[in-house]
Amino acid sequence: MNSLLTPGGLSTPAPAERLAALRILVCGFALVYLVVRLPHLIDVARLADDAPHRFSPVGPLRVLDTAVTPTVAILVTVLTLVAGVAAVTGMWWRLSGPAFALGVLLVLSYRNSWGQIFHTENLLVVHLLILAASPAADAWSLDRRVRPDRPPPGPAIRYGWPAQLMVMVVVVAYVLAGWAKIRASGIGWAGGDALANLVAHDALRKELVGDRSSPLGVAALRHDWIFPPLATISLLVELAAPIVLLGGRVRLAWVVVAWFFHLGVLLIMGILFPYQLLGVAFACFIAVETIPRRVRRRRIAVP
Repeated sequence: MNSLLTPGGLSTPAPAERLAALRILVCGFALVYLVVRLPHLIDVARLADDAPHRFSPVGPLRVLDTAVTPTVAILVTVLTLVAGVAAVTGMWWRLSGPAFALGVLLVLSYRNSWGQIFHTENLLVVHLLILAASPAADAWSLDRRVRPDRPPPGPAIRYGWPAQLMVMVVVVAYVLAGWAKIRASGIGWAGGDALANLVAHDALRKELVGDRSSPLGVAALRHDWIFPPLATISLLVELAAPIVLLGGRVRLAWVVVAWFFHLGVLLIMGILFPYQLLGVAFACFIAVETIPRRVRRRRIAVP
């Protein structure tokens, strides 16, 4: 039964370094993401004074009737950044891991409560929550409990299930995206009309609000034949995501195709999925802990 999910399923043992590598990559990405967007997040926090009527809480913030003060919003953001530094380094992981994951959830939910909802952030938040519930700092950590002279623990299920669960979350996310297309447009989505209308709407909206639309997307609208194959490929990539659970080269092939799919979305619609395009979203699909060792070997091999 386990083999129907992934090779070994959730009970697959893995080295502690794999989970540690995922902690560094995912938490590191989230930390940089918040730092880059910090000026924007501060501007959003000030909307509580400038335009409180625009606040429409989403996600866990639905319990709020009104926006919090700018001071509170900025303080939560700063504390989240502090927790992020500790999480990346593995310091006080039992506290910093959950604090950072919940902080990112609250900060991004608050941002999304003021206008456009960024679905590009959902997968990142779920991955952070999974890592926060796991022993992701038992290796490659500055935590005092991890002594330099003590070898890391051997492979164990507690280090394997989080990565496997992260893979399954990716699969579910893509399948839901594909199902949403079918639910909205039926199998006719593959005909390309819905995609063409979506590209046209996105380009027009950006022009009206003074944003920059994709020149490639605008040019593609002049050639209707482009959209049926693009629409079909996008639908297949999303609905075929469960094939990664077979493992091996099939998994790697799907990851490569999915990456190019997001590159296409960026080029045609100007919509950036940084978590996916930087490969961090797919790090759970591979033995990511072996990458540093392979890089060192190649450096040594170079004369």
